[in-house]
Amino acid sequence: MKFLSACIATLALITCFNTSLHAQQQAPRIPEASSTQTIIQDFGLGKITLTYSRPNVRDRKIFGGIQPYGDVWRTGANWATTITFSEETIVEGNKIPPGTYSLFTIPGEKEWTIILNKTVKQWGAYDYNQEDDLLRFKVPVIALKEKRETFTVAFANVTTKNADLYLLWDYTAIAIKMQTNDNAQILANIDQLMKAPKKPYFNAIQYYYENDQDLNKALKWVYEAQKAEPKAPWFKLWESRVLLKQGKKAEAIKAAKQGIALAKSSNDEEYVRLNQGALDHANQQ
Repeated sequence: MKFLSACIATLALITCFNTSLHAQQQAPRIPEASSTQTIIQDFGLGKITLTYSRPNVRDRKIFGGIQPYGDVWRTGANWATTITFSEETIVEGNKIPPGTYSLFTIPGEKEWTIILNKTVKQWGAYDYNQEDDLLRFKVPVIALKEKRETFTVAFANVTTKNADLYLLWDYTAIAIKMQTNDNAQILANIDQLMKAPKKPYFNAIQYYYENDQDLNKALKWVYEAQKAEPKAPWFKLWESRVLLKQGKKAEAIKAAKQGIALAKSSNDEEYVRLNQGALDHANQQ
């Protein structure tokens, strides 16, 4: 009987726990009026992560209205917006150490003050302390033709070196220019990877081409890659692009034509189109 009683008690406890867990999982919730969004942008060898809440216009006057000009703004709603740099990043010409910062702003009619503050987890801007600022700088206002109902933060014009961070709401936008300083490390990484049995020819050639590095070195890699993959139309494409950038028009045209032929033989429509584009570009030079 004692054993049976213990089993019943254990079963009751398990049932109670499962019921409680189910209740927690199914607990009712109410959505926030201003939804939260986190965006992560690969940048150079690192990442930029930004978390913010997204208020809506809702027929209100925003800047110069509910958000007065000249006042510190949390750059969103609810908790102050945070931005995290996984590595040193250059923001409007200023070197920012890796870390997480609050992103405050002071909107103005013609320009905004952008603030990176060292204190995070701030509700609104009520406890904002200028003494904790890491950096302040100003950027001009951009007038939008189309209304943005929901406050939006977005990255644009992203390359291996540069990116623009846009803040857009109502008929107003601003852009914050960012840069990486990874070139020396990336070149060192490429040199190291090129010592491995499987060499990253495509990525290495592309990086050297797009970032104005040693084109003779890039072209050498093109020819080495073609020995390993003689029927690859993508390496003919890069051969054409590198040769044209070196001012060797006739050779660039020849390589693009060969790339078109290789792509057609393998029914690769994408590289027919890309090599044709390289050919057209070479012919226009």
